[in-house]
Amino acid sequence: MTPLASYRRLLSIAGPTYVLVAFVGRLPLAMSQLGTLLLVSTATGSYGLGGLSAGALAVANAVGAPIAGSLADRVGQRPVVLVQSLLGASGLATLVAVVGSGSTDATIVLSAAGTGLVLPQVGPLARVRWRPLTRSTGTHQRRLVDAAFSYEGAADEASFAIGPALVGLSVALVSPSGALLLAAVLLAVFGSAFALDPSARLAHDTAHPVGGGRLLGAAFVVLVGAQVSIGMLFGATQTGATVLATDAGTPGVAGLVHATLGVGSAIAGLATAYLPERIGHERRALVAAWALLLLSLPLLAVGSLAGTAATVLFLGFAVAPYMIAVFSLAERVVPAARVGAAMTTLASATGLGYALGSSLAGRLADASGATAAFGVTVGATVLAVALMSTQQRRLRAASGVEQPAPAASTEPRVATTVGGSR
Repeated sequence: MTPLASYRRLLSIAGPTYVLVAFVGRLPLAMSQLGTLLLVSTATGSYGLGGLSAGALAVANAVGAPIAGSLADRVGQRPVVLVQSLLGASGLATLVAVVGSGSTDATIVLSAAGTGLVLPQVGPLARVRWRPLTRSTGTHQRRLVDAAFSYEGAADEASFAIGPALVGLSVALVSPSGALLLAAVLLAVFGSAFALDPSARLAHDTAHPVGGGRLLGAAFVVLVGAQVSIGMLFGATQTGATVLATDAGTPGVAGLVHATLGVGSAIAGLATAYLPERIGHERRALVAAWALLLLSLPLLAVGSLAGTAATVLFLGFAVAPYMIAVFSLAERVVPAARVGAAMTTLASATGLGYALGSSLAGRLADASGATAAFGVTVGATVLAVALMSTQQRRLRAASGVEQPAPAASTEPRVATTVGGSR
């Protein structure tokens, strides 16, 4: 079965309504970070406070996501995601009100953190549903689940193109507060629809038992560091684009510039399904890390929004292959019963990296402008190269040992791709 045929089969199995709901349901998270950055920095005139607030939202989400994921394993996705969607929508609206009322810096940051704590991670939870959805396909299941995870990776990247673009359009047509209110509405509607979809109950009925092995092995720690580095790239690049756009008098354009990163990444994510299986994921991650470094260097020389958008577009072509390799390695180096926890943890690591990158880039931008912020982007790629260059043997050895599946499960292990938040 070809990748294209697999994608068609998945659409027929899940149905177009579910695919639409699961995709739109992840947009509010993609909108919230840039929306918070623009809202706070525009209202207060401080990139540092804007970056700190966006970082606080990302850190809190990184803390809350694994807790929510573990709870969903125990009681099911339906109640957990439904509560998160309603609380998250309320939190986004509250953040707008807090910033608009001229509250203190501490209150703004705490409001952003409280919102991030309850925002649902739709992408990782959607991945959990594909195994039970495809369990009746027999020998085709492994290939279908592989294709599903490739699609989810591309969908995540597309959401982080469309999400910032929606923020940019909302800022241009309405205001930064309008962008976050739009995210709140989308979350309340589509997040709730994702929670109530019948596939949520199906996933809970066939879930692996909680526990069953060690998660934090040395190889997995390396992969956590790898996701921190890509999160830093996201946060710093988004901050640098915001500085350039604001200095040009068009802050909303920052979302459109950053969206080009997701466009390139989504295209590359779909294309990775065609790579030969003989090329190991640790080798793919190494090549992609070097590509990230080389493609990020021009950011240190660009001085216009057009040049930045073009550079970020090409940078995106290395992002998805890197993240797909990292998440695929994670699936192989942890016990089968802990794959869900591993995916959520890596998504949280990405959020922590975003917080670190945006906060550091924001402070540097206040002092030295956009180029200093993009310096953090390049630094993040150096970290990625260092990790993948020095840990090839460890990752190869760890991923070469098949982990035994739980006795109650007959589902095959699958390669996993991108997940998480920026």
